[in-house]
Amino acid sequence: MATTVHTSSIQSLPLLARGKVRDNYAVGEDRILMIASDRLSAFDVIMGEPIPGKGEILTKMALWWFDRLGGICPNHLTGEAPESVVRPEEVAQVTGRSMLVKRLKPIPVEAVVRGYLAGSGWKEYQENREVCGVPLPEGLINSAKLPRAIFTPAAKAAVGEHDENISYERVVEMIGPQLAQQIRETSIALYETAAEIALQRGMIIADTKFEFGLDETGQLVLMDEVLTPDSSRYWPVEGYEAALAAGTNPPSYDKQFVRDWLESVRINGKPWDKTPPAPRLPNDVTERTAAKYREALERLTG
Repeated sequence: MATTVHTSSIQSLPLLARGKVRDNYAVGEDRILMIASDRLSAFDVIMGEPIPGKGEILTKMALWWFDRLGGICPNHLTGEAPESVVRPEEVAQVTGRSMLVKRLKPIPVEAVVRGYLAGSGWKEYQENREVCGVPLPEGLINSAKLPRAIFTPAAKAAVGEHDENISYERVVEMIGPQLAQQIRETSIALYETAAEIALQRGMIIADTKFEFGLDETGQLVLMDEVLTPDSSRYWPVEGYEAALAAGTNPPSYDKQFVRDWLESVRINGKPWDKTPPAPRLPNDVTERTAAKYREALERLTG
């Protein structure tokens, strides 16, 4: 039976940071042990109950994609076993859910690429026919495939806060024109390649976000997670046309069950105000969410 990990506790290494899902530990000066926990956040609040198997699924998917996208951009994997840097009694917390990666200088931009109009992009389009300053044609509908993939960056926020959509011009101000252009071109190339691979397996990647860092030579390196259901909006091909006709989003392979349940729950007769602590998730909600993540992995990787 795999170990369920809501919050890791590795005593043999210094803790660098806990994100919404990942716990990062320093391994010397040049490496990081990234542990994908089974935590789930919804509306930027971390739930108290783990989603069984989620961290292992995210790790398997990320490694699967890193393997296929290496020709476009180098990634942060060292190729070393994560189990090799912890004590024997800590191995169970690490196995199957961790990556031992190079320590990079992170770039403070979420490289978001959209191939379809959904979520905050659809809201913004309705207001001014553009997304993050990228003008789009008239007449697009919710879930519509865009004429071409667009780069719609966001500024990274602290845990518990929303990332903020920003314009490409703002990215240029933050990191300079050359690096901004490289990130935009690389992100779109990664997305287009991945979208084609996923489509062959009956899945649409509506949008995704990439994170990059610079190594000691200044080379751009793909880091963190990549193309998981936590960082990407996956839709099944078979529900797409019906959803498009209805003007809705197809069901996505992610935490939608949790979001829907949280929207419906009442605390003392009132809706949850989306601030911590989160309501306790019932077993059937965590199980259905875990099944959705498993289905995404199985469908993608066969």
